[in-house]
Amino acid sequence: MLRTESYEGIRIDWDVPIVMSDGVTLRCDVFRPDDDKKYPVLLGATPYGKWLSFQDEVWGGQWQMLTRHEPTITQLSTNRLQNYEFPDPERFVRDGYVLVRVDVRGTGRSPGLMDLLSTRETQDFYEAIVWAGEQSWSNGRVGLSGVSYLAMNQWQVAALQPPYLKAICVWEGCSDFYREFTRHGGVLSLFSDLWFNKYVLPIQHGVGERGWISHIVEGEWVAGPESVDDATLAATMIDWRRKIREHRFANEDYWRSRLPDFSRINTPLLSAGNWGGQGLHLRGNVEGFLQAGTEQKWLDFHCYEHWTEYYTNTGIALQKQFFGHFLKDEDNGWGQRPRVHMLVRRPGAAFESRGDEQWPLKDTRWAKFYLHADGALRADQPVKREASVTYEAMGDGLTFITEPLSEECHVIGPAAAKLRISSSTSDADLFLVLRLFTPDLKEVTYAGSNDPHTPMSHGWLRGSMRKLDTDRTLPHRPYHTMDSSEPLAPGERYDMDVEIFPTCFVAPAGYRIALSVRGKDYEYPGDLSAMTAAIGQPFTGVGPFRHTCPEDRPAAVFDNRVTLHFDPAHPPMLLLPLVPADQR
Repeated sequence: MLRTESYEGIRIDWDVPIVMSDGVTLRCDVFRPDDDKKYPVLLGATPYGKWLSFQDEVWGGQWQMLTRHEPTITQLSTNRLQNYEFPDPERFVRDGYVLVRVDVRGTGRSPGLMDLLSTRETQDFYEAIVWAGEQSWSNGRVGLSGVSYLAMNQWQVAALQPPYLKAICVWEGCSDFYREFTRHGGVLSLFSDLWFNKYVLPIQHGVGERGWISHIVEGEWVAGPESVDDATLAATMIDWRRKIREHRFANEDYWRSRLPDFSRINTPLLSAGNWGGQGLHLRGNVEGFLQAGTEQKWLDFHCYEHWTEYYTNTGIALQKQFFGHFLKDEDNGWGQRPRVHMLVRRPGAAFESRGDEQWPLKDTRWAKFYLHADGALRADQPVKREASVTYEAMGDGLTFITEPLSEECHVIGPAAAKLRISSSTSDADLFLVLRLFTPDLKEVTYAGSNDPHTPMSHGWLRGSMRKLDTDRTLPHRPYHTMDSSEPLAPGERYDMDVEIFPTCFVAPAGYRIALSVRGKDYEYPGDLSAMTAAIGQPFTGVGPFRHTCPEDRPAAVFDNRVTLHFDPAHPPMLLLPLVPADQR
């Protein structure tokens, strides 16, 4: 029986059924103005339990960090209806929107087989959009909004071109689940295990009374109403952790079925990435923007934690301007907004606003910085004689650093490195770290999406997966096929083109730019004694995006010695995007 409530001037229909084409019934909540008019719809599909409060224990650390950053959040809304990574209904319904949030199949209040980001789940999303567009309270215009998972699945469903879909806001949403989510450069990221164990399994439909009681709908089970046994839960779930280990290559059906045809995305698009999100979403926001078929697309870069800017006054104003233009025909200045906008990071200063009309930015100069055996990183000065340096892969690796910069450098865009290596074993994992140092050699880091000490950027590559896709590779963005493994012959030399994810920073005169080449994850060299794991993760510089799986990285292969070769015919090199200072 439909349960309806009026709250703070909002009419709420709880647990509304949406019957899918295969007969499975998904459940959604509908938040709308308390009248009989028609409004545009903002819809999101979540695996995190639509009845689980943002303030509850699973997300409590994130909520505390968010409200410390922007305390007005606690004043602009009662926050009772807040659900992680979805808009706060109180801050949108009053501006003339209907909000619909759906528990994806097999999670929360929606039964069925849980198969995350699958073709079936994407079809469900399509059908939910059509359903929302045809309801009596809908004006026939549907927009998609949400963060992370609720952004990632937007790429997939938008490529199916569902009717009624008129705008998508992809806020920190990776677009290639193999390259950006589970296997950086072919190296398994253990984030998937943590994510699935902590945030997904406790919300599986049927956990019921063994899970959480809702503080949004008092007295109800977040992942119910049924409570079933472990055997039933296991039988109604495709285990993401197991699948990402079974399917090691990007050309397998498991991954291909989850990679949309971006050229078919014809919906107006706002892609919002986080400069500190190298371990998960940043690359996807850029690649999705570049590949999307629509001509009406905008790329925006912000900073701070992963979830923060979506809920700030600034972030919500941006969303409302975008959706107001495309869902309400508001003449609100959106058409004059630059196609690319960013917050520029400068040491010791407030973030600076900068706009451009393309990505990479116009007037980008691709500067070559050459690595030298003495540890120097020299602009436009390749090595003149052969040399080699060997490092222990599980040690600190090698760091190459410039002299103090004679003038300020603005580094904005994608980067890449060319290295020639040999290994003492049949493989080698390369962990590249782009870094910035003060004149007295203290490292500059920024609060990233999931760690307070994020360096300028990262790049990863497993040596055996070095094969390039020559059709898609660009000088500043190597693209690897990731479709096979070609072991290294110990002692033989191999060329490695390493993608370094997009970055943005100003390096003042006197500062130094550096590149570290390692065989393991970056570790922030400063004082970590005051760091606490507010979101359940230790803070060491990479947040939860660690690459320490012993099955994926057996010590017999990867606890090895790697040699970097300095050959005048093939000099090791870092390619950086230098742009002129903003002249506004």
